[in-house]
Amino acid sequence: MWKEGTIGIPKKEGGYTVVHYCAKVYKKKSRYGIDGGRISKATLKINGKVVYNFDRGLDVSPQTEAAEKALAILMYEYN
Repeated sequence: MWKEGTIGIPKKEGGYTVVHYCAKVYKKKSRYGIDGGRISKATLKINGKVVYNFDRGLDVSPQTEAAEKALAILMYEYN
C-alpha cells in the first residue's frame, strides 16, 4: 500500500523544512525492505529535490539533516 504525505522538520532558526514523502509499505517485513522492514520503496523530497531514495535497495542516501529526521519518523511509523 502506498503512503504519501509531508513531514515538517523544525528549523533551529524557526519555521519548518517541509519534506514530502511517498512510500510503499507492506503488511509484513521483507528482506527487500529498509533494514528488513515493511517499507520497500521510499522517496523523500525537499523543494522538489530528491534527498533520499530507496527502491528495494539504497539509491540515494539522506542528503540533509531534515531528510535523516524525516526518514527516522517514517521508520518509526511504518517499518
